[in-house]
Amino acid sequence: MSGEVKIYRVTGYMLINHDKLPTWQKFAQEVTALSEKDALEKVYSLLGSRHKLKRYHIRVTEVRTITPEEATKPEIHRLLKVERLVR
Repeated sequence: MSGEVKIYRVTGYMLINHDKLPTWQKFAQEVTALSEKDALEKVYSLLGSRHKLKRYHIRVTEVRTITPEEATKPEIHRLLKVERLVR
């Protein structure tokens, strides 16, 4: 396994208001990770914590690697500019 961090765009649908009026809403998340599996795990964690969703309320349709130029989130651009981490 290589230690290179890549940028992934994960798209799919999440179930909003699953109690009274179930609605599937489209989402697209950009995350940095070492592998597709790690990126998917991170998206499940982010959506679950922000929207109080279970994993079965999230349906992923696509996970793909993108270039830094394609990334739209400012956090990703800031992370790419970091030269070294200080502990």
